[in-house]
Amino acid sequence: MTVTSGLDAELDALVGRPGEEGCTLAVIVVRGGAVVAERYGTVPANVFHDAQPVDAATPLASWSTAKSITQAAVGVLVGDGVLDVDAPAAVPAWAGTEKASITLLDLLEMRPGLRFVEDYVDGETSHCLDMLFGDGAADHAAYAAALPLDHAPGTVWNYSSGTTNIICRIIGDAVGGGVEGMRTFLAERLFEPAGMTSAAPSFDAAGTWVGSSYVHATARDFARFGELYLHDGVVDDGTARGHRVLPAGWADHARRQIATDPESGFGYGRHWWTWPEHPRSVAAHGYEGQYIVVLPELDMVLVHLGKTDAAVRSLLVDRLRRLIVAAASN
Repeated sequence: MTVTSGLDAELDALVGRPGEEGCTLAVIVVRGGAVVAERYGTVPANVFHDAQPVDAATPLASWSTAKSITQAAVGVLVGDGVLDVDAPAAVPAWAGTEKASITLLDLLEMRPGLRFVEDYVDGETSHCLDMLFGDGAADHAAYAAALPLDHAPGTVWNYSSGTTNIICRIIGDAVGGGVEGMRTFLAERLFEPAGMTSAAPSFDAAGTWVGSSYVHATARDFARFGELYLHDGVVDDGTARGHRVLPAGWADHARRQIATDPESGFGYGRHWWTWPEHPRSVAAHGYEGQYIVVLPELDMVLVHLGKTDAAVRSLLVDRLRRLIVAAASN
């Protein structure tokens, strides 16, 4: 792999950033179907393990970038005619209640109207922590679906891991077969066609894929997922047309902006973020600085995986923006 001095310098600065800014475990840039930059770091030592070097074969945590993988799984079933995003969400517990009008699209847009505080620190209220590790740990989807309806469906945007896990229950019910049925569906209909051979989803005690947070994969496989959206759901299978994994236009469906996050300035579409300086972008964002950034105008996918505190995440984003500029000039 050959990189220009400018790109090399940005990679050095990112991987070697001061410790107070966090650490980079993996970064990869794919442009025009080729890897133009790739670096790996080291998982810091802690009370449970020594420092662990990361390489191209190391599976790493997705955190909330998995939400965008959930949107892809919905797309597969929409393409099959199994799910209709405009229909009421298939949540049996909502039948005959004020929640019955919530659609699958409301869930994809994070606008179901359900109460949910998305907080990753142990503050006064954190539905996210309670769902993952507390009262809702046994059944994430049921926990989130039972929370009060605070707003009319489709009217108020509220980023919510609980909303994603409700979608995952809907997917699981549609696929059938419990955990193994869902593993098979994700592997055969999404991961394997996209070339994501390392991808491994995790499930809660009720057998629902925790698509809000848990897919482990290598940086290269997360980049392959980004390329799926770069090419409107088609992967190269050696034929002129390629193999269509997602319905035509599903990437455009994802980037339809619904809201703007007031803190970061990023737009939000349908389980994907958007970067305002790149009008056709879609990006998967995750806790501690996980990113899959898809930039069609540059024919580029950027993946960053690491550990970065929310208080300094803007510094990481600035570094990633500089890396994109350098890679575009390569």
